[in-house]
Amino acid sequence: MLNLVYLLAFLILLPWVVWRRFFGGRPVAAPWLRLTGNIPPLPDRSAGVRRIWMHGVSVGEVQLLAVLAQEIAKQAAATGTVVECVISSSTITGLELAARRFGRERTFACPLDFSWAVNRVLARVSPDLLVLGELELWPNLLACTHARGIPIVVANARMSEQSARGYSRIRPVVRWMLKKVSLVLARSQADADRFMAFGATDVIVTGSMKFDGVNGDRNAPDVVRLKQQAGLTATDIVFLAGSTQSPEEQCAIDIFSSLQRSHPSLKLIIVPRHVERCAEIEQLLIEAQLPWQVRSQLGLDVYDQAPGAVRGGTPPARVLLVDTTGELVWWWGTATIAFVGGSLDGKRGGQNMLEPAAYGAAVSFGPQTRNFKDEVQRLLAADAAQIVTDRWALREFVVGCLQEPQRAIDMGQRAAALVASQRGATAATARRVLRRLTDSV
Repeated sequence: MLNLVYLLAFLILLPWVVWRRFFGGRPVAAPWLRLTGNIPPLPDRSAGVRRIWMHGVSVGEVQLLAVLAQEIAKQAAATGTVVECVISSSTITGLELAARRFGRERTFACPLDFSWAVNRVLARVSPDLLVLGELELWPNLLACTHARGIPIVVANARMSEQSARGYSRIRPVVRWMLKKVSLVLARSQADADRFMAFGATDVIVTGSMKFDGVNGDRNAPDVVRLKQQAGLTATDIVFLAGSTQSPEEQCAIDIFSSLQRSHPSLKLIIVPRHVERCAEIEQLLIEAQLPWQVRSQLGLDVYDQAPGAVRGGTPPARVLLVDTTGELVWWWGTATIAFVGGSLDGKRGGQNMLEPAAYGAAVSFGPQTRNFKDEVQRLLAADAAQIVTDRWALREFVVGCLQEPQRAIDMGQRAAALVASQRGATAATARRVLRRLTDSV
Protein backbone atom coordinates (compact mmCIF):
# COMPACT_ATOMS: atom_id res chain seq x y z
CA MET A 1 0.00 0.00 0.00
CA LEU A 2 2.80 2.41 0.92
CA ASN A 3 4.60 1.62 -2.34
CA LEU A 4 1.42 2.45 -4.26
CA VAL A 5 1.09 5.77 -2.47
CA TYR A 6 4.74 6.56 -3.21
CA LEU A 7 4.34 5.55 -6.86
CA LEU A 8 1.32 7.80 -7.27
CA ALA A 9 3.22 10.69 -5.71
CA PHE A 10 6.22 9.96 -7.96
CA LEU A 11 4.04 10.07 -11.10
CA ILE A 12 2.45 13.32 -9.99
CA LEU A 13 5.87 14.85 -9.34
CA LEU A 14 7.51 13.47 -12.49
CA PRO A 15 6.88 16.64 -14.59
CA TRP A 16 8.50 18.69 -11.82
CA VAL A 17 11.50 16.32 -11.79
CA VAL A 18 11.87 16.70 -15.58
CA TRP A 19 11.55 20.47 -15.33
CA ARG A 20 14.22 20.58 -12.63
CA ARG A 21 16.48 18.42 -14.80
CA PHE A 22 16.34 20.61 -17.90
CA PHE A 23 15.18 24.07 -16.79
CA GLY A 24 15.25 24.38 -13.00
CA GLY A 25 18.99 24.84 -12.53
CA ARG A 26 19.19 22.34 -9.64
CA PRO A 27 18.18 18.86 -10.84
CA VAL A 28 16.94 16.10 -8.58
CA ALA A 29 19.82 13.76 -7.77
CA ALA A 30 19.83 10.46 -9.73
CA PRO A 31 16.03 9.96 -9.85
CA TRP A 32 16.13 6.68 -11.86
CA LEU A 33 18.91 5.14 -9.81
CA ARG A 34 17.14 6.05 -6.57
CA LEU A 35 13.84 4.68 -7.89
CA THR A 36 15.36 1.31 -8.78
CA GLY A 37 18.03 1.08 -6.06
CA ASN A 38 20.44 -0.13 -8.73
CA ILE A 39 23.55 1.42 -7.18
CA PRO A 40 27.04 0.51 -8.44
CA PRO A 41 28.77 -2.34 -6.58
CA LEU A 42 30.75 -1.27 -3.53
CA PRO A 43 34.32 -2.47 -2.86
CA ASP A 44 34.53 -6.02 -1.53
CA ARG A 45 35.07 -6.36 2.21
CA SER A 46 37.95 -8.24 3.72
CA ALA A 47 37.18 -10.85 6.35
CA GLY A 48 36.45 -9.36 9.74
CA VAL A 49 35.67 -5.85 8.46
CA ARG A 50 32.45 -4.37 9.85
CA ARG A 51 30.53 -2.05 7.51
CA ILE A 52 28.44 0.94 8.61
CA TRP A 53 26.03 2.56 6.17
CA MET A 54 25.70 6.26 6.97
CA HIS A 55 23.03 8.49 5.43
CA GLY A 56 22.98 12.29 5.37
CA VAL A 57 20.35 14.06 3.35
CA SER A 58 22.54 16.96 2.20
CA VAL A 59 25.80 18.87 2.74
CA GLY A 60 25.40 19.69 6.43
CA GLU A 61 24.57 16.15 7.50
CA VAL A 62 27.28 14.65 5.27
CA GLN A 63 29.86 16.98 6.82
CA LEU A 64 28.91 15.84 10.33
CA LEU A 65 28.91 12.18 9.36
CA ALA A 66 32.36 12.53 7.78
CA VAL A 67 33.72 13.78 11.11
CA LEU A 68 31.89 10.98 12.91
CA ALA A 69 33.34 8.38 10.53
CA GLN A 70 36.86 9.59 11.28
CA GLU A 71 36.24 9.33 15.01
CA ILE A 72 34.71 5.87 14.65
CA ALA A 73 37.76 4.69 12.68
CA LYS A 74 40.06 6.15 15.34
CA GLN A 75 38.25 4.51 18.26
CA ALA A 76 37.82 1.22 16.41
CA ALA A 77 41.53 1.03 15.60
CA ALA A 78 42.34 1.50 19.29
CA THR A 79 40.40 -1.68 20.07
CA GLY A 80 41.67 -3.67 17.10
CA THR A 81 38.36 -3.48 15.24
CA VAL A 82 38.30 -2.69 11.53
CA VAL A 83 35.30 -0.60 10.47
CA GLU A 84 34.44 0.64 6.99
CA CYS A 85 31.95 3.49 6.57
CA VAL A 86 30.03 4.00 3.33
CA ILE A 87 27.63 6.87 2.81
CA SER A 88 24.53 7.86 0.88
CA SER A 89 22.96 11.25 0.30
CA SER A 90 19.82 12.56 -1.36
CA THR A 91 21.12 15.71 -3.07
CA ILE A 92 23.69 16.46 -5.74
CA THR A 93 25.72 18.71 -3.44
CA GLY A 94 25.58 16.14 -0.66
CA LEU A 95 26.83 13.41 -3.00
CA GLU A 96 29.65 15.63 -4.26
CA LEU A 97 30.85 16.35 -0.74
CA ALA A 98 30.46 12.70 0.28
CA ALA A 99 32.59 11.59 -2.67
CA ARG A 100 35.35 13.96 -1.58
CA ARG A 101 35.23 12.89 2.06
CA PHE A 102 34.58 9.14 1.77
CA GLY A 103 35.76 8.36 -1.77
CA ARG A 104 33.51 8.00 -4.79
CA GLU A 105 33.59 4.21 -4.60
CA ARG A 106 32.00 4.35 -1.11
CA THR A 107 29.37 6.95 -1.99
CA PHE A 108 25.94 6.29 -3.48
CA ALA A 109 22.56 7.94 -3.91
CA CYS A 110 20.08 7.02 -1.19
CA PRO A 111 17.16 5.01 -2.60
CA LEU A 112 13.70 6.46 -2.65
CA ASP A 113 11.54 4.86 0.02
CA PHE A 114 10.18 2.06 -2.18
CA SER A 115 10.65 -1.37 -0.63
CA TRP A 116 12.23 -2.83 -3.78
CA ALA A 117 14.78 0.00 -4.00
CA VAL A 118 15.64 -0.14 -0.31
CA ASN A 119 16.00 -3.94 -0.32
CA ARG A 120 18.23 -3.87 -3.39
CA VAL A 121 20.52 -1.30 -1.78
CA LEU A 122 20.62 -3.23 1.49
CA ALA A 123 21.58 -6.38 -0.41
CA ARG A 124 24.39 -4.61 -2.24
CA VAL A 125 25.71 -2.64 0.72
CA SER A 126 25.25 -5.47 3.24
CA PRO A 127 25.74 -3.19 6.27
CA ASP A 128 26.19 -4.32 9.84
CA LEU A 129 24.71 -1.04 11.10
CA LEU A 130 22.73 1.88 9.66
CA VAL A 131 23.42 5.39 10.97
CA LEU A 132 20.91 8.09 10.02
CA GLY A 133 21.87 11.74 10.37
CA GLU A 134 19.61 13.97 12.50
CA LEU A 135 16.02 13.14 11.42
CA GLU A 136 15.89 10.92 8.35
CA LEU A 137 13.02 8.59 9.18
CA TRP A 138 11.43 6.73 6.24
CA PRO A 139 8.98 3.86 6.81
CA ASN A 140 10.29 1.35 4.24
CA LEU A 141 13.94 2.11 4.96
CA LEU A 142 13.38 1.46 8.65
CA ALA A 143 11.15 -1.58 8.14
CA CYS A 144 13.39 -3.32 5.60
CA THR A 145 16.53 -2.65 7.60
CA HIS A 146 14.93 -3.84 10.83
CA ALA A 147 13.59 -6.97 9.11
CA ARG A 148 17.16 -7.95 8.22
CA GLY A 149 18.22 -7.63 11.85
CA ILE A 150 20.40 -4.60 11.17
CA PRO A 151 20.54 -2.11 14.08
CA ILE A 152 19.52 1.47 13.28
CA VAL A 153 21.05 4.48 15.05
CA VAL A 154 19.92 8.10 14.66
CA ALA A 155 22.96 10.30 15.29
CA ASN A 156 22.84 13.96 16.33
CA ALA A 157 19.10 13.40 16.49
CA ARG A 158 16.99 16.50 16.45
CA MET A 159 13.24 17.04 16.52
CA SER A 160 12.16 20.66 16.53
CA GLU A 161 8.88 21.85 17.98
CA GLN A 162 7.61 22.37 14.44
CA SER A 163 8.57 18.82 13.42
CA ALA A 164 6.92 17.45 16.55
CA ARG A 165 3.69 19.29 15.71
CA GLY A 166 3.75 17.83 12.22
CA TYR A 167 4.48 14.33 13.48
CA SER A 168 1.65 14.56 15.99
CA ARG A 169 -0.79 14.36 13.06
CA ILE A 170 0.56 10.90 12.22
CA ARG A 171 1.52 9.83 15.72
CA PRO A 172 0.78 6.08 15.22
CA VAL A 173 3.02 5.99 12.13
CA VAL A 174 5.85 7.82 13.88
CA ARG A 175 5.57 5.55 16.92
CA TRP A 176 5.70 2.51 14.61
CA MET A 177 8.81 3.88 12.85
CA LEU A 178 10.64 4.68 16.06
CA LYS A 179 10.04 1.16 17.34
CA LYS A 180 12.32 0.03 14.49
CA VAL A 181 15.13 2.33 15.67
CA SER A 182 17.65 0.71 17.99
CA LEU A 183 19.20 3.86 19.45
CA VAL A 184 18.57 7.60 19.32
CA LEU A 185 21.57 9.79 20.17
CA ALA A 186 20.01 13.18 20.78
CA ARG A 187 21.75 16.53 20.56
CA SER A 188 19.84 17.99 23.54
CA GLN A 189 17.50 16.99 26.34
CA ALA A 190 14.61 18.79 24.61
CA ASP A 191 15.15 16.72 21.47
CA ALA A 192 15.43 13.55 23.56
CA ASP A 193 12.16 14.31 25.33
CA ARG A 194 10.34 14.72 22.00
CA PHE A 195 11.69 11.44 20.64
CA MET A 196 10.65 9.63 23.81
CA ALA A 197 7.20 11.21 23.66
CA PHE A 198 6.75 9.57 20.25
CA GLY A 199 7.79 6.16 21.50
CA ALA A 200 11.57 5.91 21.10
CA THR A 201 12.72 3.44 23.75
CA ASP A 202 16.50 3.90 23.87
CA VAL A 203 17.43 7.58 23.85
CA ILE A 204 20.72 9.06 25.07
CA VAL A 205 21.75 12.71 25.08
CA THR A 206 25.25 12.94 23.60
CA GLY A 207 25.25 16.66 22.68
CA SER A 208 25.42 18.42 19.35
CA MET A 209 28.03 17.10 16.93
CA LYS A 210 27.85 20.42 15.11
CA PHE A 211 30.28 21.84 17.67
CA ASP A 212 32.82 19.19 16.62
CA GLY A 213 32.10 19.40 12.91
CA VAL A 214 33.58 22.90 12.57
CA ASN A 215 37.24 23.76 12.13
CA GLY A 216 38.03 27.13 13.67
CA ASP A 217 41.71 27.28 12.65
CA ARG A 218 42.36 30.39 10.57
CA ASN A 219 45.83 29.04 9.80
CA ALA A 220 44.49 25.79 8.35
CA PRO A 221 46.04 25.09 4.92
CA ASP A 222 42.71 25.34 3.09
CA VAL A 223 41.90 28.71 4.69
CA VAL A 224 45.36 30.09 3.90
CA ARG A 225 45.09 28.84 0.31
CA LEU A 226 41.76 30.56 -0.22
CA LYS A 227 43.03 33.81 1.27
CA GLN A 228 45.98 33.78 -1.08
CA GLN A 229 43.87 32.96 -4.13
CA ALA A 230 41.41 35.74 -3.28
CA GLY A 231 44.20 38.24 -2.67
CA LEU A 232 43.09 38.89 0.91
CA THR A 233 45.54 40.66 3.22
CA ALA A 234 45.80 41.08 6.98
CA THR A 235 44.34 44.59 6.75
CA ASP A 236 41.21 43.54 4.86
CA ILE A 237 37.87 43.51 6.67
CA VAL A 238 35.85 40.69 5.14
CA PHE A 239 32.07 40.79 5.33
CA LEU A 240 30.99 37.28 4.36
CA ALA A 241 27.37 36.37 3.65
CA GLY A 242 27.19 32.57 3.52
CA SER A 243 24.52 29.97 2.76
CA THR A 244 22.37 32.77 1.42
CA GLN A 245 19.09 32.62 -0.42
CA SER A 246 17.07 35.37 -2.08
CA PRO A 247 16.79 38.22 -1.07
CA GLU A 248 19.77 37.94 1.32
CA GLU A 249 22.36 38.47 -1.42
CA GLN A 250 20.67 41.74 -2.35
CA CYS A 251 20.84 42.84 1.29
CA ALA A 252 24.56 42.13 1.45
CA ILE A 253 25.22 43.89 -1.84
CA ASP A 254 23.27 46.98 -0.76
CA ILE A 255 25.11 47.16 2.56
CA PHE A 256 28.51 46.83 0.91
CA SER A 257 27.62 49.42 -1.74
CA SER A 258 26.68 51.95 0.91
CA LEU A 259 29.85 51.39 2.95
CA GLN A 260 32.59 50.70 0.43
CA ARG A 261 33.73 54.32 0.01
CA SER A 262 33.88 55.14 3.70
CA HIS A 263 35.62 51.84 4.49
CA PRO A 264 38.19 51.11 1.76
CA SER A 265 39.43 47.97 3.53
CA LEU A 266 35.99 46.37 3.45
CA LYS A 267 35.51 43.38 1.14
CA LEU A 268 32.41 41.33 0.42
CA ILE A 269 32.28 37.57 -0.15
CA ILE A 270 28.97 35.97 -1.11
CA VAL A 271 28.53 32.20 -0.86
CA PRO A 272 24.99 31.27 -1.94
CA ARG A 273 23.34 28.15 -0.58
CA HIS A 274 22.67 26.96 -4.13
CA VAL A 275 25.45 27.55 -6.61
CA GLU A 276 23.10 27.51 -9.60
CA ARG A 277 21.82 30.93 -8.49
CA CYS A 278 25.17 32.58 -9.25
CA ALA A 279 23.97 33.92 -12.61
CA GLU A 280 21.09 35.61 -10.82
CA ILE A 281 23.48 37.12 -8.25
CA GLU A 282 25.84 38.31 -10.98
CA GLN A 283 22.94 40.28 -12.42
CA LEU A 284 22.44 41.94 -9.03
CA LEU A 285 26.13 42.92 -9.03
CA ILE A 286 25.83 44.34 -12.53
CA GLU A 287 22.83 46.43 -11.48
CA ALA A 288 24.78 47.64 -8.43
CA GLN A 289 27.72 48.53 -10.72
CA LEU A 290 30.12 46.57 -8.54
CA PRO A 291 33.19 44.82 -10.03
CA TRP A 292 33.43 41.23 -8.87
CA GLN A 293 35.33 38.01 -9.25
CA VAL A 294 34.07 34.44 -9.30
CA ARG A 295 35.72 31.80 -7.16
CA SER A 296 36.04 29.18 -9.91
CA GLN A 297 38.36 31.42 -11.89
CA LEU A 298 40.59 32.74 -9.15
CA GLY A 299 44.19 32.36 -10.16
CA LEU A 300 43.39 32.03 -13.86
CA ASP A 301 44.56 34.52 -16.47
CA VAL A 302 41.05 35.54 -17.52
CA TYR A 303 38.10 36.07 -15.24
CA ASP A 304 34.45 35.84 -16.06
CA GLN A 305 33.67 37.95 -19.09
CA ALA A 306 30.31 39.22 -17.85
CA PRO A 307 30.00 43.03 -17.65
CA GLY A 308 31.67 44.21 -14.45
CA ALA A 309 33.68 41.05 -13.86
CA VAL A 310 37.35 41.66 -13.12
CA ARG A 311 39.84 40.19 -15.59
CA GLY A 312 43.28 38.75 -15.04
CA GLY A 313 46.16 41.15 -14.57
CA THR A 314 44.08 43.66 -12.61
CA PRO A 315 43.97 44.08 -8.83
CA PRO A 316 41.54 41.73 -7.04
CA ALA A 317 37.98 42.96 -6.92
CA ARG A 318 36.49 43.85 -3.58
CA VAL A 319 33.54 41.53 -4.19
CA LEU A 320 33.95 37.77 -4.56
CA LEU A 321 31.13 35.46 -5.61
CA VAL A 322 31.84 31.85 -4.66
CA ASP A 323 30.44 29.70 -7.46
CA THR A 324 31.76 26.37 -6.17
CA THR A 325 30.43 23.93 -3.59
CA GLY A 326 31.89 22.39 -0.46
CA GLU A 327 34.24 25.24 0.49
CA LEU A 328 32.13 27.42 2.74
CA VAL A 329 33.56 25.77 5.87
CA TRP A 330 36.95 27.21 4.82
CA TRP A 331 35.72 30.55 3.50
CA TRP A 332 34.29 31.30 6.95
CA GLY A 333 37.91 31.34 8.12
CA THR A 334 38.47 34.51 6.07
CA ALA A 335 35.56 36.42 7.62
CA THR A 336 35.73 39.33 10.03
CA ILE A 337 31.98 39.92 9.97
CA ALA A 338 29.64 37.03 9.17
CA PHE A 339 26.01 36.78 8.18
CA VAL A 340 24.57 33.26 8.09
CA GLY A 341 21.81 33.01 5.51
CA GLY A 342 18.60 31.07 5.16
CA SER A 343 17.43 32.89 8.27
CA LEU A 344 15.58 36.05 7.28
CA ASP A 345 12.37 34.81 5.64
CA GLY A 346 11.70 31.57 7.50
CA LYS A 347 11.66 29.26 4.46
CA ARG A 348 14.70 27.18 5.46
CA GLY A 349 15.08 27.54 9.21
CA GLY A 350 18.65 28.80 9.16
CA GLN A 351 22.07 27.34 8.39
CA ASN A 352 25.08 26.40 10.50
CA MET A 353 26.22 29.49 12.42
CA LEU A 354 28.75 27.48 14.43
CA GLU A 355 31.17 27.43 11.49
CA PRO A 356 31.91 31.18 11.52
CA ALA A 357 31.62 31.21 15.33
CA ALA A 358 34.41 28.65 15.62
CA TYR A 359 36.72 30.93 13.63
CA GLY A 360 36.00 33.87 15.93
CA ALA A 361 34.06 35.96 13.42
CA ALA A 362 31.46 38.45 14.58
CA VAL A 363 28.37 36.38 13.77
CA SER A 364 24.88 37.51 12.82
CA PHE A 365 21.82 35.72 11.47
CA GLY A 366 18.12 36.32 11.01
CA PRO A 367 15.35 35.36 13.45
CA GLN A 368 14.28 32.21 11.56
CA THR A 369 16.69 29.59 12.90
CA ARG A 370 14.44 26.74 14.02
CA ASN A 371 16.95 24.13 12.76
CA PHE A 372 19.56 25.44 15.21
CA LYS A 373 17.45 26.45 18.19
CA ASP A 374 19.72 24.98 20.84
CA GLU A 375 22.92 26.32 19.25
CA VAL A 376 21.40 29.78 18.86
CA GLN A 377 20.31 29.88 22.49
CA ARG A 378 23.83 29.06 23.63
CA LEU A 379 25.43 31.68 21.39
CA LEU A 380 23.01 34.38 22.49
CA ALA A 381 23.41 33.48 26.17
CA ALA A 382 27.17 33.95 25.79
CA ASP A 383 26.71 37.28 23.94
CA ALA A 384 28.56 35.59 21.08
CA ALA A 385 26.19 36.36 18.20
CA GLN A 386 23.43 38.78 17.22
CA ILE A 387 20.03 38.34 15.64
CA VAL A 388 19.26 40.80 12.83
CA THR A 389 15.57 41.04 12.03
CA ASP A 390 15.86 42.61 8.58
CA ARG A 391 18.29 44.25 6.16
CA TRP A 392 18.37 47.45 8.19
CA ALA A 393 19.32 45.60 11.35
CA LEU A 394 21.99 43.73 9.39
CA ARG A 395 23.42 47.02 8.13
CA GLU A 396 23.44 48.39 11.67
CA PHE A 397 25.33 45.30 12.83
CA VAL A 398 27.96 45.64 10.09
CA VAL A 399 28.36 49.36 10.74
CA GLY A 400 28.74 48.72 14.46
CA CYS A 401 31.51 46.19 13.81
CA LEU A 402 33.29 48.65 11.51
CA GLN A 403 33.01 51.59 13.88
CA GLU A 404 33.86 49.55 16.97
CA PRO A 405 36.30 46.88 15.78
CA GLN A 406 37.07 45.77 19.33
CA ARG A 407 33.39 44.95 19.75
CA ALA A 408 33.61 42.59 16.78
CA ILE A 409 36.80 41.04 18.13
CA ASP A 410 35.31 40.48 21.58
CA MET A 411 32.14 38.93 20.17
CA GLY A 412 34.19 36.62 17.96
CA GLN A 413 36.40 35.53 20.85
CA ARG A 414 33.34 34.68 22.94
CA ALA A 415 31.91 32.68 20.03
CA ALA A 416 35.12 30.71 19.50
CA ALA A 417 35.41 30.02 23.23
CA LEU A 418 31.82 28.75 23.38
CA VAL A 419 32.33 26.36 20.47
CA ALA A 420 35.55 25.05 22.01
CA SER A 421 33.81 24.47 25.36
CA GLN A 422 31.03 22.38 23.78
CA ARG A 423 33.17 19.92 21.83
CA GLY A 424 33.07 16.22 22.59
CA ALA A 425 29.70 15.03 21.26
CA THR A 426 31.25 13.28 18.27
CA ALA A 427 33.54 11.16 20.45
CA ALA A 428 30.59 10.21 22.68
CA THR A 429 28.47 9.39 19.63
CA ALA A 430 31.23 7.23 18.13
CA ARG A 431 31.55 5.25 21.37
CA ARG A 432 27.81 4.53 21.40
CA VAL A 433 27.76 3.58 17.72
CA LEU A 434 30.67 1.17 18.14
CA ARG A 435 29.07 -0.34 21.24
CA ARG A 436 25.86 -0.97 19.31
CA LEU A 437 27.88 -2.42 16.41
CA THR A 438 29.66 -4.78 18.80
CA ASP A 439 26.41 -5.79 20.50
CA SER A 440 24.95 -6.75 17.10
CA VAL A 441 27.53 -9.47 16.50
